[in-house]
Amino acid sequence: MKKNTIFYCLAVSVLFATALLLSCGKQQLKDSLNTSTKTGATTKTNVSTAQITSFIHPGVLNTQASLDYVGGQVNGGDANRTAYYQKVIDYVDSHPVPTSFYATVVVGSNGATSPSKSQIRKDAELAYALALRWAKTGTQSWADKCIQILNGWSYTFQNYALLDASTNPNQPGLEASWTTPSFVAAAEIMRYYQINGHGSGWSAADISQFSNYLNNVKNNYINNMPVYNNNWNASQGYAKMAIGIFLNSTSVYQNGYDLITTYLPIIVQSNGNIPEYCNRQDCVHFQYSLTAFAYAAQLATIQGDNSLWTANSSRISAGYDYMRAAYGQTTSCNYCSTSSPVFPGVEVAYNHYQTGNLGYLRGLQAPLGVPNDNTFLGFTSYTHYGVTSLQ
Repeated sequence: MKKNTIFYCLAVSVLFATALLLSCGKQQLKDSLNTSTKTGATTKTNVSTAQITSFIHPGVLNTQASLDYVGGQVNGGDANRTAYYQKVIDYVDSHPVPTSFYATVVVGSNGATSPSKSQIRKDAELAYALALRWAKTGTQSWADKCIQILNGWSYTFQNYALLDASTNPNQPGLEASWTTPSFVAAAEIMRYYQINGHGSGWSAADISQFSNYLNNVKNNYINNMPVYNNNWNASQGYAKMAIGIFLNSTSVYQNGYDLITTYLPIIVQSNGNIPEYCNRQDCVHFQYSLTAFAYAAQLATIQGDNSLWTANSSRISAGYDYMRAAYGQTTSCNYCSTSSPVFPGVEVAYNHYQTGNLGYLRGLQAPLGVPNDNTFLGFTSYTHYGVTSLQ
């Protein structure tokens, strides 16, 4: 009888353990630390050099110290920082806070747009600008407007839809990879930044709903991106790192980090060449990749890891060297000119590398505001030029 009891207990234990493993589900496998990423016919298992157990907040491009520093400079009358901050003011003043939001965001490929796609892109930039304005001024109304946008989308949004039959069915994942980190950057400030010991007043219930929104776009769109070995995958990695920070999820963050380390040496060749430039025949798409890589490296730096800047023999810097050649029209194809939009990732990369090529690029259009297509967050001349207190 005793043996039968022991056997029964062991059997129950095995069944319980099996059920527990199965309950982890498909989604947790997608966000696991060691992600198998298919690159063409080859499958690589990425094990990153940096693994963290907790996060610094705010931690998406800005910190408490860096926001204190730039805001203090403007409030103290610094002329250069004030000129950079004017970009924030201009954007806020020219974009009214919306009072309605879309449950379904309709997206098209190759520049095709819709009212909902246009609004969510602009609103992501606006939320971030309002967060920066609150952090600088301490005026509660700016925080309230930022929270109104964050809540508006997180309580209203349900899904993405395709504009027409010509739309790439994976386009929603790319759109989510662009707008979500900008919302997260604003949300990090609303949730964690303190002014004289006081926060923005964003409620716990609203923060929880915003987290639900992040999980929706992550699980259903960003996680399902195809392997294109271009800006899509760079943007995906950056987005997941940002989302992981807000969700305090080391697995989501690490998965994004692994995507960045996988695709950086694929997208930017060892000599700095970025085939996406000539292949896409424009001066924008290769900058999407560089901006995503620079922003991802900045996120990691805030979390205490500088290795993305030096990864693959400083491949990000080499990519910006290629961008300088593109603007000088000394590459094998010529689609950039000095009047082509310079994306704000340049300022973040210059903050770290301080190279002559990056100095030239930022000097073409500094101070940098938002991208002309509202993809990646902007205002980096205000938040990053000459800023050393990033932690």
